[in-house]
Amino acid sequence: MTFSEHILKWYGQHKRELPWRTTKDPYKIWLSEIMLQQTRVAQGMPYYHKFLEAFPEVYHLANAEEEKVLKLWQGLGYYSRARNLHATAKMVVEKYNGSFPNTYKELKKLKGVGDYTASAIASICFDEPEPVVDGNVYRVLSRYFGVDLPINSTQGIKYFKELAGEVMYIENIRDYNQGIMEFGAIQCAPKKPYCLHCPLNKSCVALKENRVMELPVKINKTKIKNRYFNYLVFTDANGNTLLEQRKGKGIWQNLYQFPLLEAKKMLNLEELTEQINGQNGFPKMESLILYNKEPLVHKLSHQHLHTQFWILETADGLKEGISWDEITTFPVPVLIADFIKTYKI
Repeated sequence: MTFSEHILKWYGQHKRELPWRTTKDPYKIWLSEIMLQQTRVAQGMPYYHKFLEAFPEVYHLANAEEEKVLKLWQGLGYYSRARNLHATAKMVVEKYNGSFPNTYKELKKLKGVGDYTASAIASICFDEPEPVVDGNVYRVLSRYFGVDLPINSTQGIKYFKELAGEVMYIENIRDYNQGIMEFGAIQCAPKKPYCLHCPLNKSCVALKENRVMELPVKINKTKIKNRYFNYLVFTDANGNTLLEQRKGKGIWQNLYQFPLLEAKKMLNLEELTEQINGQNGFPKMESLILYNKEPLVHKLSHQHLHTQFWILETADGLKEGISWDEITTFPVPVLIADFIKTYKI
């Protein structure tokens, strides 16, 4: 039995019952693929159902307000995925009359659709013989064939794509591609692979050479940047607060937050007061207290946000104040959402 036949047989016996596996609708497949980038299936599943309930077809998503899309996405992280999702839906409606392209080459032209996503949609929906290479596939191939090329190097990316194409099962590419990804997620897992009961254990190079936990190899290119956030939670006697929308191309673009003062280090009460007094446009405050005694460290892929929430009671009513009950309708980063849940005005 060949490598690909083992994968197909295993998939038939062990595959999880997931909603996007019962359809060939490219809209639903695309939605699931975008959501599951950088996200576990268990976390992404409720979002998948929420999005389909709100936007049953690509037309509904294309015509939605961005704020609604971001609000539904809230908590999934990597918000550029949500913005790309919205932009792609518009593109499919405007350029392709609401029908997704049916080839890998055309799918790659869609915003936010790279090699992996285009390959997945083309093979699963349209039976195009395109190999998929995601993190799970890298792991399976590198371990089974004993390949120690870094998976995030130019040479490694090219090599594994070619290797995936050589071993794929063309006659049933839909199940094979889903199978090898599932195999990597469950059987050939990152930290606790089930090598003892693996159907490929007799011919796995990494197992034979006792290198399972060494593969795949990845070059560590990420430098963590520390940032220091001070959120100013203004409150007035009417139970109102202030929100602002993040602009620019940085993290959380177009999401809402409390007014922010970013500093080069953690600030104490005196330092923050000095900074606030040096800013124009802030309401006059009666009191200022720190809500969280220890900074909350919110970890993103390339940066750690050391965050303090400051409660500022104002002497006057907030002119552009938003009711505390109303702020839950705004799309906000999960860091802000968690604070809103715990703080009682």
